Amino acid sequence: MKVLLFGIAKDIAGAPVIQVDAPVEQVAALREYLYGRYPRLRDLRSCMIAVNKVYAADGDALQPGDEIAVIPPVSGG
Repeated sequence: MKVLLFGIAKDIAGAPVIQVDAPVEQVAALREYLYGRYPRLRDLRSCMIAVNKVYAADGDALQPGDEIAVIPPVSGG
């Protein structure tokens, strides 16, 4: 499964896109996988996960071919 990373999440992972080869069937499992692989992600105040361009809840299911994005908090003015 391909995961797109934006902002500080991209900096933490060192890449704009990562491949997740672990079997993750829910957003919560993906979040825990990412925290295990990139512990600094836990330090973010909040980090949203979008599935097919829609913000997803931890209980939402993931399907092969879903477009997944990790969107960290943003600031601006």
